[in-house]
Amino acid sequence: QVQLVESGGRLVQTGDSLRLSCAASGRTFSVDTMGWFRQAPGKEREFVAAIRWNIGHTHYADSVTGRFTISGDNAQNTVYLQMNSLKPEDTADYYCAVSITYGSAWPLSATLLYEYTYWGQGTQVTVSS
Repeated sequence: QVQLVESGGRLVQTGDSLRLSCAASGRTFSVDTMGWFRQAPGKEREFVAAIRWNIGHTHYADSVTGRFTISGDNAQNTVYLQMNSLKPEDTADYYCAVSITYGSAWPLSATLLYEYTYWGQGTQVTVSS
């Protein structure tokens, strides 16, 4: 199994920056992709960004492209989500997730919730207007 712990969420203002972290432990050698998803109140969980762990390829949702950057530290088994130019519509609970399945249809497979086996508990990001 892989355990995930997110941190870094808080209340910020429009235009601010924030960095989320997700520390992985356990069978981290089995990780193919690490992703970030978010879920706003009353809405479905949606894809934000993903990184192919051993290759470094990244993929982003259109809504965050150019503002968010996903990166990973293999030595620390940690993935980061740098969020710049935050907007009120970015307000959500942010979840880190791990896929242990080789994604032959990457990056499409990286955007699908069911491709991910392990999930963190989430960290709340609130962007005030």
